[in-house]
Amino acid sequence: MALPDDSTLPGPVRTCVGCRGRAAKCELLRVTVGLVDGRQAILPDPTATAPGRGAHLHPSTECYDLAVRRKAFARALRCEGGISAAAVGTYLDSKTVMDTTRNWSKSS
Repeated sequence: MALPDDSTLPGPVRTCVGCRGRAAKCELLRVTVGLVDGRQAILPDPTATAPGRGAHLHPSTECYDLAVRRKAFARALRCEGGISAAAVGTYLDSKTVMDTTRNWSKSS
């Protein structure tokens, strides 16, 4: 698979922590470290406005699974290893359900 030439991509280019593919920043989901119930967790940042260090991920369950398996979130965000990324998985699952529902409603 040929990698896209960075000069042909619109805007800033980032690397997906899951598949390690390069893509335009606007095509990727930004994730950051935040607090959930008083514990650190990796959270989705779809508006890319949360403060602090961020990492980027294709908004697909395949790239999410790769990132979890490779422990790429903790490495990219420079945080302790036992941090939960479940909130990102839940976000991607809900987005997939919404997209599926939206496509179904257009076809009727």
